[in-house]
Amino acid sequence: MKTIEPKIIDAKGKTLGRVASATAVSLMGKDKASYERHTYTFSPVKVLNVSKISITPKKLGSIYHTRYSGIPGGLRVTKGAETALKKGLKELLRLSVYNMLPGNKLRREMMKHLIIND
Repeated sequence: MKTIEPKIIDAKGKTLGRVASATAVSLMGKDKASYERHTYTFSPVKVLNVSKISITPKKLGSIYHTRYSGIPGGLRVTKGAETALKKGLKELLRLSVYNMLPGNKLRREMMKHLIIND
């Protein structure tokens, strides 16, 4: 079987949203001529220098992530600054790319092909 080389995105000096949207577009395969929205084209993406993303403290304070356990009162809201402090900028990028992908059965398969390096 042929090994597919991942597309490399350098995040050094770029903003979080621009890196995340470029990554999501590449994961979906929209940058290829053979793009079909109902199939996954197996296009892996490797993001480098995530620790050098330029993000301001004001922006980190305006980012929120939610988790819901399914029981009443089970909604948990986490600020972006807290996520960056506890889990790092890699987790912030992963969550933003995850939310930019379409919410269908292909999302989990696309996320398997995302490689994030510091």
